[in-house]
Amino acid sequence: MAHYAFLDENNIVTEVIAGNDETNTAYDWEVYYGAIRNQVCKRTSYNNNIRKNYAGIGYTYDEQRDAFIPPQPYPSWTLVENTCLWASPIPMPTDGKSYEWDESTMSWVRYSA
Repeated sequence: MAHYAFLDENNIVTEVIAGNDETNTAYDWEVYYGAIRNQVCKRTSYNNNIRKNYAGIGYTYDEQRDAFIPPQPYPSWTLVENTCLWASPIPMPTDGKSYEWDESTMSWVRYSA
């Protein structure tokens, strides 16, 4: 079983579906599903074998990188080219405690529930 992402006119993922595996070479399933919906359709992969990341609603498909990129969580975070994921300006502490990013102080703050 394969998964496919439908894109809007801005290459934003609107839906992800399960579909036919592309081992059946009789069809180009991206074209097939896209034609049914009249939307661009791109295959995505749970194990990140293709297009860097598994597509989610709200992700952007970047044609030049041939990758799905999640929404940027904070303005200060930058895109890591080899993973197409966002990274904070400073690494999160690795002391086993829970933290959340505080954009106003540009720092990790210990999470308190």
